[in-house]
Amino acid sequence: MTEPSTRPADSGSGWQPEEADRLRDILRAPGYAKVLVFSAVIGIPISLTAFWFLVGLHQVEHLVWADLAHGLGWDRPPWWWPLPLLLVAGVVVGLVAARLPGAGGHIPAAGLHAGGTPPVTLPGVVLAAAASLPLGAVLGPEAPLIALGGGLALCFRDLTRAPATPQTTVLLGAAGAAAAIAAIFGNPVIAAVLLIEVAGVGGPQLFAVMLPALLSSGVGALVFTGFGRWTGLDTGNLSLTLPAPLPRLDAADVLWTVLIALVIALLLRPVLAAGRRVAAYVSARPAPRTVLCALGAGACAALYALVTGRTPADVALSGQATLGELAAQPQAWGVGALIAVLLLKSAAYALCLGSLRGGAIFPALFLGAAAGVLLAPLPGLGTVPAMAAGMAAATAAVLRLPVSSVVLVVLLLGSSAMMPLVILAVVIAFVTTELLPDGTPPAPTGPSRPLGR
Repeated sequence: MTEPSTRPADSGSGWQPEEADRLRDILRAPGYAKVLVFSAVIGIPISLTAFWFLVGLHQVEHLVWADLAHGLGWDRPPWWWPLPLLLVAGVVVGLVAARLPGAGGHIPAAGLHAGGTPPVTLPGVVLAAAASLPLGAVLGPEAPLIALGGGLALCFRDLTRAPATPQTTVLLGAAGAAAAIAAIFGNPVIAAVLLIEVAGVGGPQLFAVMLPALLSSGVGALVFTGFGRWTGLDTGNLSLTLPAPLPRLDAADVLWTVLIALVIALLLRPVLAAGRRVAAYVSARPAPRTVLCALGAGACAALYALVTGRTPADVALSGQATLGELAAQPQAWGVGALIAVLLLKSAAYALCLGSLRGGAIFPALFLGAAAGVLLAPLPGLGTVPAMAAGMAAATAAVLRLPVSSVVLVVLLLGSSAMMPLVILAVVIAFVTTELLPDGTPPAPTGPSRPLGR
């Protein structure tokens, strides 16, 4: 095996790998020190902007799906409720995609993009997300937050007349994106790890990107958490209340996890491939075809409500709130309702991935959790291990970011007790997804590889 290249270090320190010396040189560079300071400073305004952005989305969603329905005399939205809402979402996003710079942000089927969004595209990103997410798109807020944070970081750089080099664009874009994304996950570690994997860098560059991202997201998390407590406003942070105490793992849990991860990876592949085909279809005529796909997603939610008698919000929206309800009361869902929500939310998910604007993480988490609850009665399994395996497998299959998937699911569960199952499910789902042949065209936006190739 070839030995790593080395060179003499400082006198008396012996021989050290060249990569370690390169990292030391990067950290000592005056320009990098300025980036670190700037990252800490921009974490404050970016996290506040992300806070109010999420508060706005949460308030509008609650107004449209709860207050308005109750005000009109319904205990829950009627079956047809998603149709007019997603019609409006489709019209707005279609117009933004056709006429505004940046087309409202990248299409979700193209996967997550690292920070560095051109500031001129931010109005379209915010408008498209505000129309999509509260009105029923089966997508989450993480992708618009990444774009918003990265774009604002570059805005602040330009306002302060800091040097606009390719390096500062990458570093500050990642730092701003991490500060914003930490808001929705409530943890700066998730934000930093996610941005590291999305950026796809390694060696000394990995640490060079990680430090500004971690510092900015940490400062942003402090501001975000304190500001949320001070105002008393809710942004819809992701958290689960699981049955306690958590069960001890045994051989049956491990064996079922292998099967669950493999099946979920195989079943999500056609969903993601359909999302890329929808994206290719919409790209030819964005305005009318976005409306058509949004109405299709609304029809899936309406059909679910008609068939099950439950709220159409189970299928519409990101699944963030419904995931918490599912984890707290899995016994409230019958087998028929679970099968219906898996089939129809997957169909709506594919349509939204290719047409509306948002992120893919939250629906994947919900679909994995619902599959876990459905399979929990298998001999020797149980609800918590099944949900942990399902969420881990679905997240890894959709995002194709294995470390981020492990960190996200473990922190979401609030305990490391399920970590072995989570890691096993992530690895199996990730490897299965990567090894499967793919015949679908990539989504027509951005350089990043599409979800779940």
